[in-house]
Amino acid sequence: MDHLRSLRYFLVVAEELHFGHAADRLGIAQPPLSQRVKRLEAELGAKLFDRGRRVTLTEAGEVLRAEARDLLSRWDRMTALVAKAERGELDALRAGVPPELPGRVLAAILTEFAAQHPAVRLDLQELTTAEQARLLADRELDAGLLQLPVDVVGLDLGPAVDTPLGVVLPRDSPLARRSELALADLAGEGLVHAPRAAAPGSYDALLRTCWDHGFRPASIRHARNPEFVLGLVLAGHGVAFEPRARKEPRVVWRPLTDQVLRARTAFAWPSTSPHPQASRLAEIAAGVLRDDGVSSLVPPDPGAARPWDVFYDRS
Repeated sequence: MDHLRSLRYFLVVAEELHFGHAADRLGIAQPPLSQRVKRLEAELGAKLFDRGRRVTLTEAGEVLRAEARDLLSRWDRMTALVAKAERGELDALRAGVPPELPGRVLAAILTEFAAQHPAVRLDLQELTTAEQARLLADRELDAGLLQLPVDVVGLDLGPAVDTPLGVVLPRDSPLARRSELALADLAGEGLVHAPRAAAPGSYDALLRTCWDHGFRPASIRHARNPEFVLGLVLAGHGVAFEPRARKEPRVVWRPLTDQVLRARTAFAWPSTSPHPQASRLAEIAAGVLRDDGVSSLVPPDPGAARPWDVFYDRS
């Protein structure tokens, strides 16, 4: 704990750039403050302040100021979480889910989590993968259901779930007569898909796979809302890739040969000072997603690429 106190004292001096003013803020005499900072410099083997006519931070001091703020913020969050857990007063678990998550899946996750953790309120927000990644980094979310791959450091990842994608197209399309389609069969068609900004990694990987298998969309129309996607497909602006058939008589859903397109999702949460129930939410969600009859858990393989790096079959 003494090191944490030294860091707090250092930060006050770094803000004031005056040992006398910093001592007044801390309610201690200046000599003990100066001695503590000197001991910290000796332990780190680096000079933190230039003590001339004006006190200024050295380059090493600038580095320590940034790192100390982050460390102390995480320590304060950790101690607060531990204290609330001890009193049975855990904060709500703030989690993000993608807008296209089916309502029945959302309800199943909420119901199962409430059954297993009745004392913890699950606060779900409808957010894109990109929005979730930003909020997770800023510690404004405790967990997020991400569309992989995602290039984000500082996160732990729960069980990943693979879901095969099929093609949604108008019922009067000539392609609707087939029971199964290859990506190359879609040549000349447009594509209706969520904007790249929503999940850049997923977007890029899907297009690469389409190109590698003979489908270069004639046009790409962007839509976030599932009903808007349906409207564009019905209006002849392109096909869409979705995991299952819609309850809409004017469109048909056809599987892709060899399940060449698969969506991969997983809950992620901050690696440092996570919410105590974040990993349990990830396991519950993976179980719900896996039990839809078509999806499967991604088996862990220490020698393989990380599951958030690759998820489309490019064979």
